[in-house]
Amino acid sequence: MNATMRRAVIATTGMALALSMAACGKAGADKKDSAAAADTKSIGLLLPENASSTRYESFDRPFIEAKVKALCADCKVLYSNAEGSAAKQKQQFDTLIAQGVKVIVLDAFDAKSTQSWVQEAAAKGVKVVAYDRLATGPVAAYVSFDNEKVGELQGQALLDALGAKAADSDIVMINGDEADPNAAQFKSGAHKALDGKIRKVVYEQSGEWKPTVAGQKIGAAITQFGKTGFQAVYSANDGMAGAIITQLKSAGITIPVGGQDAGLDAVQRIVAGDQAYTIYKAYKPLADNAAELAVDLLQGKDVKTVASSTVDSATDKGIPAKLLEPKVVTKANINDTVIADGLYKAADICTADFAAACATAGIK
Repeated sequence: MNATMRRAVIATTGMALALSMAACGKAGADKKDSAAAADTKSIGLLLPENASSTRYESFDRPFIEAKVKALCADCKVLYSNAEGSAAKQKQQFDTLIAQGVKVIVLDAFDAKSTQSWVQEAAAKGVKVVAYDRLATGPVAAYVSFDNEKVGELQGQALLDALGAKAADSDIVMINGDEADPNAAQFKSGAHKALDGKIRKVVYEQSGEWKPTVAGQKIGAAITQFGKTGFQAVYSANDGMAGAIITQLKSAGITIPVGGQDAGLDAVQRIVAGDQAYTIYKAYKPLADNAAELAVDLLQGKDVKTVASSTVDSATDKGIPAKLLEPKVVTKANINDTVIADGLYKAADICTADFAAACATAGIK
């Protein structure tokens, strides 16, 4: 082979290699573009815990997933639970952003810590829907209940349970986690209803949304004030109320205790007469509205068609919001609330241990 032929072969081979590499590059780019397109159909869902309340796994998650699917058949929900850890939730949040998710529904375990997260997300074009708790930072929308109203309903329900004895009653308050802005609103609303209507609050502590902590705190109150030193207990949620009631029973104390979340075990305690009331915040409309906001943001629609009001957080003003109405559940209206709404069937509540009490209460 002469020099001219060798140069021709080398040139031809080089061109073939270049075309082959370009084709591979284009295939890689197509694959990357396809992945990016898939990411635009993903919605992140981060829920805070699963220890003190069964609601997140039993209701919030499946309702949100179902509504997203109904609104956007080819969308998918990427779900994680923080299991009571703000640090773990931050990792989960960062992972979603790294995966290219453009909308995240966030129920913050520690809402005060989220400002920098949400700011970083916004800078990358990621929209955050604050769910149930109002996260700090520039969230795109917020969906929850009127949480001060929840506290007012709790306080009034406790007064109703005390009846004519309220004005001469001392009470214990076991509030939620101080890192949760909802807990502060529940507490504020409860005081609004209770202050001036009872004799005094003799003991007030945070139960940190942990039944074990709430049980310890009520044990300390019993030690400090004795079996007759208080006449009722305000508990910020049902998980803590269950632990409180267990401690009171062990000490031989029977007094009104209320909670929040309408957990099945709480409704059964109400039927049995162990718990005075709970607050029912209908999970399905809450979840449905969150899903609709998330899909609207994903599709570039105006969230104000869903978020008809606004709220202010510690860091931002005028956040588009959807606020829903809570309800008190007592033995007298179980049929008209959690059963009528399909949250539970009578058979779910009226198991063998509660059948007689259900019959007496007319629950069916």
